[in-house]
Amino acid sequence: MSDPARAAPRAYANPYVAGAGLGLVLLAAFLVTGHGLGASGAAAAVVSAGVEAVAPTHARANPFFGAWTGADGGRAPLSDWIVLEVAGLIAGAALSAWAAGRWQRRVDRGPGIGDRRRLLAAFAGGTVMAFGARLARGCTSGLGLTGGAALSVGAWVFLLTLFAAGYAVAPLLRRSWR
Repeated sequence: MSDPARAAPRAYANPYVAGAGLGLVLLAAFLVTGHGLGASGAAAAVVSAGVEAVAPTHARANPFFGAWTGADGGRAPLSDWIVLEVAGLIAGAALSAWAAGRWQRRVDRGPGIGDRRRLLAAFAGGTVMAFGARLARGCTSGLGLTGGAALSVGAWVFLLTLFAAGYAVAPLLRRSWR
């Protein structure tokens, strides 16, 4: 709920300026860290750290968790660069929302769908995207932005497929936003 006494939120950034800014952030990430941008690895690191905290023997014996937990030499998953990147992304998004007057608790949705159904749809979509990111060995930001910037053919095929799927599914979901 928004407070009527608060000033109206500032307008969103121009998408072309924001896109150019994102490109500069990607370039800076390459120059400073030697890595591109991504996010799915952070989830894998956090889950691996959690499994290691609860069942360390299992985490080190499992090839997936062991790669993150340092079964081969004492790696600390929560200090991995991608975890720090995502923590900064969350902090930056919160700061940006607050500075723009958009910090509020609400569920963005159209009048044709309730809060619960919208949250379930978002959870289902996120689950499908996470599964796809695991299969592709990278998320949309890592594969699309970083791979696309590196002119990877696979990344460009992925991006074209992502947009085609979005355009194909949009008419099915559009009525929920009207």
